[in-house]
Amino acid sequence: MSQSDNSFEPNVIDDEMLQKAVEEQWPEDIRKLAKAEGINFKDVMELQLSFRNILQIDNLWQFENLTKLQLDNNIIEKIEALESLVHLVWLDLSFNNIEVIEGLDTLVKLQDLSLYNNRISKIEHMDTLQELQIFSIGKNNLTTLENVVYLRKFKNLHTLNLTGNPFCNEEQYMLFVVAHLPGLVYLDFKLVSDTTREVAISNYHYLTDLLEHEEAQALAQLEEKQAQQKELEYHKTAFVEYLNGSFLFDSLYAEDTEAAKLAYLPGVDDLLQAYRKDFVSVCENLFNYCLKEHEKREAEVSDFYEGLREVLTANQEEGRRIILDFENQNRTRLDEIHHASSHDTAESMRAEYNEDILQLSETLMTLEMQMVDQLEELIKEFERNIAVITSTFIENVKGMMTQCRDLENRHHEKLLEISISALEKSLKNELDEELPDDVREFLVDKNTIVNMVNKSHNIHLLKISMRECDILLNMYHWEASVKEKALQNEIDRNRNRIKEIFQYIDDLQEQLDNTQIPDPTE
Repeated sequence: MSQSDNSFEPNVIDDEMLQKAVEEQWPEDIRKLAKAEGINFKDVMELQLSFRNILQIDNLWQFENLTKLQLDNNIIEKIEALESLVHLVWLDLSFNNIEVIEGLDTLVKLQDLSLYNNRISKIEHMDTLQELQIFSIGKNNLTTLENVVYLRKFKNLHTLNLTGNPFCNEEQYMLFVVAHLPGLVYLDFKLVSDTTREVAISNYHYLTDLLEHEEAQALAQLEEKQAQQKELEYHKTAFVEYLNGSFLFDSLYAEDTEAAKLAYLPGVDDLLQAYRKDFVSVCENLFNYCLKEHEKREAEVSDFYEGLREVLTANQEEGRRIILDFENQNRTRLDEIHHASSHDTAESMRAEYNEDILQLSETLMTLEMQMVDQLEELIKEFERNIAVITSTFIENVKGMMTQCRDLENRHHEKLLEISISALEKSLKNELDEELPDDVREFLVDKNTIVNMVNKSHNIHLLKISMRECDILLNMYHWEASVKEKALQNEIDRNRNRIKEIFQYIDDLQEQLDNTQIPDPTE
């Protein structure tokens, strides 16, 4: 429609329109049934809202499982309110008044997109649509042929319609597009011939070769960044992020303006380098220790659940054997009760079978209680092992963080000596070094310089303690979470197993109760 006239009032997508649209696309018999039972929009997979004079996209969040949506031939001006339609595969927004491609970020499953006959002047904001295979953006306002290069990122794109855009009038239009989009099979409703492809590649190889080189570099950088991120995530699970190298040491001085000024004093630079070397060495030891402990924790958890699976498997097999034996022994019992020679005989047989069912229930529940006791012991042993791992880890981490504090304390003492010596020389005009004015301002009396050094020292100790606190809190949280998970898993398993037993026994009882027996004789 892509209307600009005002002969019709713009419509709003409300529940009434949606209800009607859903009903219209169903056969008559299904439509009547849907009206009687009510329509659940979550169950709708396809929705057609064409030719309805819609001005604004809205109220579609209820269709969370929608895979196909037609909004063509309306007067829509903006792509919006599609965020919840994450399962959308096919989207038609052709013949509207859209000026900007936007609002598609969450539609990562989209394969077929039509923006034909709109007012779009730039292909953009489609980075997340990596599944895109068919794209129609003909009859828009695309004037810059180089904008087509943006589509190179869609490796699955095989069908493209650009016809009717201003840049289609350029002499080299087709060859440029085919050269830059080597995966295209169809362009503007026509099969791309091998001849056309060869000529295109020949004419534009100097551009495409450069693009391929740049893309390869970008891909390598992306892969490196992803590898670094993956490594960082692993370090976080081990509670040692940014402990390798000088990260922690550098953070001590990141916001320490006093230390920056004190660094100008003679002898401080050598002192700082020695401190840095020793501090980083301790951090590296802490980093490597925590990684090894992480592996030990993972192994402990893995061994526990492996042992758990073995015990559960043995118990489940025993349960299945008991049930199978019962069913084999009683395969014809109901039929025998039904065909008993008399009512009294049938009642006696029913009572006997009922006792057998109750005995089966008791056997299965006893087996489950044995399982509970066995798993309780396993969980207790697991909790003891986890507690030992945690206490050992915490003790060693505290020891290494104490080494960091000791290094800071020794550095502080030496820095204080250097600072006081510099003050004394300054007061006697014996200080040879040229110092910035803001540094000389501190070299006026002992209290000022001591306060300055102490302030820097306190900042460093605080940051060391904060990092130590982070590691210990993460460890305590890990200990609590793995224990809680193991316990909760067992509670859930036991609850589900008891439900299964009750359901099975109830089914047997129901079958028995529903078995017809001979009527009592007069």
